[in-house]
Formats: sequence, C-alpha cells, structure tokens
Amino acid sequence: MRSLLLIFVLIANGAQASGLKIEISGEGANGEITIDLLEEAAPLHAERIMTLAREGAYDGVVFHRVIDGFMAQTGDVEYGKAGGDIRMAGRGGSGRPDLPAEFTDLPYDRGVVGMARSQSPDSANSQFFIMFSEGYFLNGQYTVVGKVTSGMDIIDAIKLGKGQNGAVLGNPDMMKTVSVTP
Repeated sequence: MRSLLLIFVLIANGAQASGLKIEISGEGANGEITIDLLEEAAPLHAERIMTLAREGAYDGVVFHRVIDGFMAQTGDVEYGKAGGDIRMAGRGGSGRPDLPAEFTDLPYDRGVVGMARSQSPDSANSQFFIMFSEGYFLNGQYTVVGKVTSGMDIIDAIKLGKGQNGAVLGNPDMMKTVSVTP
C-alpha cells in the first residue's frame, strides 16, 4: 500500500518521469523493453543509469547473470561488453564512485529494476537487475530504481544462466542499445 501511495504522490506532484528504452538481442531474447526510472525514490541511482545510457556505456553490455524464476542482471560497463572476454563480467563498475544506498519500502515485484551491489549497501555503481518474479527477501536491502512498463515477455526470454550463481555461458543476450526517454 505504501508503494502505491508513493507512486500516487509522484504522479500527483507532477514528478518528471524519465526512463530507458533498451533493445535486447541474442540467442534467447530479441526485442525492446521500456523502464520507468523512479527518480524521486532513487535520484542518485536513476541519474547514474541515465548518464551511462546517454554516454552509450550500456550499449553492447551482456546479461551476465540470469537465474530462472529470480532475475536477470546486466550493466557491467567495465567487463561486460559483448565480443570481449566476459569471464570477469559482474565484477566491474563504471569508473565512477559507488553510490550510497537509497533504500525505500518499494517491494521487489515482478518487473522491478534494482541496483546490484556487493556486501556493502553503499557499493552500487552501474549494474542492475530485473526481477522475473517476486523477491521480497530483497526489500529494504537493495535500491529499487525502476519498473519495466513494457516488454516483460522479452525479459522472460533472456538466455538463462547455469548453476547457483546463474552465470551465462557461451553467448549471453545483450543490451544492443540503451537510450533515455523523457
């Protein structure tokens, strides 16, 4: 209920909503998704994602960790570029400083976009993940930065990883292009 109230307040106050348009291609998923970024809930994280998208840093970055029924992770602009040696994908950032946590009570529902981080709550940088289904155990532990508004069928088709950590072997699907929408 509180998350619905937050969304209502953002709309009622005329909050500027920005988003992303992501063209995904690969062995599993091919198509376009759109994400509304929650700038009021996570202003630093939303701005980081938009800045990297405007710079083209996300173009060609693979989905390096995909766990069936859980989430698909991407955004490693340092080690996650398709066509390169992606064995280190998931360990890199953007060359910019890590961000402080912007935790809210927004729930990790299907289609929610969260910021990946290491053990430290203040270690999110460029990587993010998209939820395939509910993951309420993440609530209040990871920054919610957005929500998929169209293209969940494309997300559902992303090539799955193997093993407990969901590492994608061979040729992972990738974000071909990422652009910022008004």
